[in-house]
Amino acid sequence: MSSGPAAPHAVWVEEHPVFDFARQVMAVAEAEMRKLRHDNLELLSRTVQPVVWLVVFGKVFSKLREVPTGGIPYLDFMAPGILAQSVLFVAVFFGVTLIWERDLGILQKFLVSPASRLALVLGKAISAGIRAVPQAAAIYVLALLMGVHLWYHPLAIAATLVFIGLGAAMFSTMSLIVACLAKSRQRFLGVNQILIMPLFFGSNAIYPLQMMPPWLQYISKMNPLTYLVDGLRSVMLYQVHSTYGVLNDALLLCILLAILLAVATKLYPRVIC
Repeated sequence: MSSGPAAPHAVWVEEHPVFDFARQVMAVAEAEMRKLRHDNLELLSRTVQPVVWLVVFGKVFSKLREVPTGGIPYLDFMAPGILAQSVLFVAVFFGVTLIWERDLGILQKFLVSPASRLALVLGKAISAGIRAVPQAAAIYVLALLMGVHLWYHPLAIAATLVFIGLGAAMFSTMSLIVACLAKSRQRFLGVNQILIMPLFFGSNAIYPLQMMPPWLQYISKMNPLTYLVDGLRSVMLYQVHSTYGVLNDALLLCILLAILLAVATKLYPRVIC
């Protein structure tokens, strides 16, 4: 027996612009995730960096009694900052894939496809957020082994995933903008080296803001990594309260992500010029 015509509601959903946009975004994100699924070495390398920082640098810095951590062990204080740092270090190099895609001719195919520029950029940003999950898993597992007192409530872990997703999406989109402007791998890597150190050391990732000189405290308040660390620290550590407010941290990251997405969408075709 032949089936009847499709329901009008189903047809409307299939043809609705929002549904079509979401499908384009997920198609780009899925293509990016397939690359990661077939590269086990990259998965391993993503977990090595936070492990080294916690095991080596964390143990050394924990001996410094002068660091005012608000009465919590330094390793507890440091763990969220190292997770934010790991997200930053991986995400800011995400843009180099855009240059590789251009050199291989893949980007040109994307640009002539029906997918909108925003869908291409947002799909990559979402994939960057998913790629940050192994780093969070490594931090939580290592924290258990080292006796770091993280908050393991399901809602706290879910909030952590939201923050690292926002942070990875934001910094990866910033990286795409750098790639669009730099247009070559050498210039891209050079600009990234200039960006990484001020972002990391000008934040509250490994020391509290009150230890900074006044001029650096002012700069840190304009540093998006500061708000990512602040949000992570307040949801990963039960006894720590956010300096700026958890919702304010998340809202600021969302606003910055929206601005960067708009800029990256505008610049995206320039990488092939």
